[in-house]
Amino acid sequence: MRRLLTVLVPAMLLIPIAADMVSLVLPVIAEEFTASTAQVAWVVTGFLLTMAVGVPIYGRIADRYGLRRLFTVALAVFGAGSLICALAPSLLVLVLGRVVTGAGGAAIPVLAIVAAARLLPRDKTAVGVGFIGAAGGAGAAAGPAVGGVFGQLLGWRALFWIMTVAAFALIPAMRRILNDDAPDDARPFDVFGGMLLGLGAGLLLYGVTQAESAGLGSASSLGTVLGGIVLVALFAWRTRTAAHPFVPPSLFTNRGYVAAVAVIFLAMVVNLATLVLVPILVIDVNGLTPGEGSLVMIPGGLALAVLAPVAGRVGARGANEGTVALIGLGMIGASTLFLSTVAVGASPALAGVAVVGLGAGFAFVVTLATSAVSRVLPPEQVGVGVGIFQAAQFLGAGAGPALFGALLSAREAGEHDALNPLYAHDAPAYSDTFLALTLIALLAMVVALTLRKARVTTPAQPATPAKQHAP
Repeated sequence: MRRLLTVLVPAMLLIPIAADMVSLVLPVIAEEFTASTAQVAWVVTGFLLTMAVGVPIYGRIADRYGLRRLFTVALAVFGAGSLICALAPSLLVLVLGRVVTGAGGAAIPVLAIVAAARLLPRDKTAVGVGFIGAAGGAGAAAGPAVGGVFGQLLGWRALFWIMTVAAFALIPAMRRILNDDAPDDARPFDVFGGMLLGLGAGLLLYGVTQAESAGLGSASSLGTVLGGIVLVALFAWRTRTAAHPFVPPSLFTNRGYVAAVAVIFLAMVVNLATLVLVPILVIDVNGLTPGEGSLVMIPGGLALAVLAPVAGRVGARGANEGTVALIGLGMIGASTLFLSTVAVGASPALAGVAVVGLGAGFAFVVTLATSAVSRVLPPEQVGVGVGIFQAAQFLGAGAGPALFGALLSAREAGEHDALNPLYAHDAPAYSDTFLALTLIALLAMVVALTLRKARVTTPAQPATPAKQHAP
């Protein structure tokens, strides 16, 4: 297991770092290319949209091709995109480079989970998933710090040089350790169905991200969301009518799987919205600088990184995934309620305490929900199932900050008292927003009750060649 994780964990680290490292250097990029804030925001949006489109497609491909080949291609494309960004002579080329980077990076979260499910013994899958989740949490915590430190010392292009070197350096190690054969899946590949799903997910994500800046009723937001809904509806029709659909219809009749997807979507909405809004809170209300505000967030990322492997071990010992995920969602809901009731407008340290609780709770939710996906799906559906599961995470990550950022702006527009009767400070709009996020966490807990009752329908028995289990 250790040999496998020595390549999966660094590969997983690349994705959240690549996503978050540019946030602090966007003003510098805008100044160099004489671009507006809206234009330079595409350096982030282009990457995330490509990830949302690519993740479910890579999941289906993983059911057909060997992991070594797919990881090699994904890392090479990721590295090539990073190289384009490092050398970009214009903002347009930089955004195109980020799109290429996302096209490669979209494969890595899916392939890492599939590799853990396919190559580890079943009793160690949850532990492996825990370490992979910890890598995601550590990367999310490290991304802004990497961008801030190296961007300031070496310039923003150095960030992409680092990603280029890291991606290409991982390829030989990945090829040496991953020796799996291609799955025995000769079914025709439904390209049209995959395009409908990927483009539908991309339009939905773009639409909700536009809501924050243009408003929920704007043509760019509402029209794009409606277009995404139409494409997803066409995908559902295609799934029912195609001889060999992109996604087996039985996937959506698996109650445990559907519950896990719904739980991770709602949890990501709450998690990412809180992680975006808390720094704004402590800067806007408490008067901290951006650098000081980022320090408030670091303990939460560390809590996620430390506790995700612990959650994996809990799952490996036979704990019910739904029960543990329910506890994690309770911690998330308690954290947002603490923000709404006590921390908003008080000491920034209290906001930091809430973020620690958020990270701790999310560590158990994401690890155990992912473990449940690998448990309740038959082996031939793990790839496409994980792909859709990961796409739900990206949609939640995009939807949460956009929708609740719009809610915050709407509440700030008018003078009103906080809806939370226990709130006693002077930032009612923030209190109301975190109270609404608490309700989303409660909804996720209701859904998790279905996951708690889920049973294995077709046990996944991943291949366990001895050479993959070297300590």
